[in-house]
Amino acid sequence: MGRPSNAWRIPVAAVILLVFLAPFYILLSVAFRSPQDLNSYWRFPTQLHLENFTDAIENGKILLSMANSLILTVGAVLLITVVGALAAYPLARCRTRLNQGIKGFVMGVMMVPPLSILVSLYSVLVKMHGVNQYWGIILILVTFELPLSIFLYSNFISSIPGALDEAASIDGCGPVRTFFRIILPQLKPVTASVVILTGVHCWNDYQFSLYVLQSPKLRTIPLAIASYFSQTTSNINAAAAAALLAILPIVIVFLFLQKYFIQGMVDSAIK
Repeated sequence: MGRPSNAWRIPVAAVILLVFLAPFYILLSVAFRSPQDLNSYWRFPTQLHLENFTDAIENGKILLSMANSLILTVGAVLLITVVGALAAYPLARCRTRLNQGIKGFVMGVMMVPPLSILVSLYSVLVKMHGVNQYWGIILILVTFELPLSIFLYSNFISSIPGALDEAASIDGCGPVRTFFRIILPQLKPVTASVVILTGVHCWNDYQFSLYVLQSPKLRTIPLAIASYFSQTTSNINAAAAAALLAILPIVIVFLFLQKYFIQGMVDSAIK
């Protein structure tokens, strides 16, 4: 008997690809059509209307919102990666009961629904004068994304042979030098995974930004897109154009980091 044919994989992959690309096709169709065009969204407009993008840039202030989201995302991701890697190293190398308990607590934080403590967080930020401040929302984002970072980093570091640490110790390196000179250079794959996963969450954050960033000048991308919809009116075409502009930075970052992202996810999850 010959080996079973793998020809079925091609149509299955094509169907999966179409399912994932369908929302982007509809987004493009809506973004480039006139508000007066009532044809089906599945029918791509024959004439491209760029006024939707003009409206998003001039009236919707989407570029200002992208700058705000960029500041929040970069600041939060930097803290998440640095603190996550530093915290994960002793948890992965020193497997004491205390460290295992700390790791279990960190994993338990991942199970906490953010909305369940939103009122408490807002009250604390008001007392700290963190409302309408970049550092206030960054602090919240780091709090909720840091457990994922620690989880991925600790699993990845556990897969690195401990003999490297011992060799570095024999050469006179302390734990700090060992981490920065031996362990850190090997963390590129998992760092790409952490940057993409947490960066997407921070870039798309709506619920925390809605309450913490109340000033129009600090409005992020999700809030700018939501402003096109109200109880009386909506401008879905301009909202689609704004959403299309908003996803471009994330797509570009992913294209640059996809090789490390896939490797890091496999190593962190399986090893």
